[in-house]
Amino acid sequence: MDAVRLIEEAYEAKKYSYAPYSGFHVGAALLTEDGRIFRGCNIENAAYSPTNCAERTAFFKAVSEGALGFTAIAIAGDREEYLAPCGVCRQVMAEFCDVHSFRVILAKSKQEYQIVTLKELLPRAFSGKDLRG
Repeated sequence: MDAVRLIEEAYEAKKYSYAPYSGFHVGAALLTEDGRIFRGCNIENAAYSPTNCAERTAFFKAVSEGALGFTAIAIAGDREEYLAPCGVCRQVMAEFCDVHSFRVILAKSKQEYQIVTLKELLPRAFSGKDLRG
């Protein structure tokens, strides 16, 4: 996996962000096991709760096109700081990814980033296994 390429794709996705209320633009680039990249951006709504984060947009786009094996996601925002996914996005990642091996790339810029596992971001994830008796 080329982290820099994935970060570049996340910044490209951020250009399509629809954020007229917060002015906070976020892009994400999701990498599949077979090398495909699905981009996502945040899409706001005046009612707020229908707003969708960039990470979930990328996941829902990928799943809706038949992709189910994921290895990494890069997240890029407007601020020059590491932008971690919200709790809802972390839960969506846990639904579709192995928490131990899935990598989350938090980009301050194209040159400065951190790579963490989903397990580090969501140490006691709730999953489908918890629903089985």
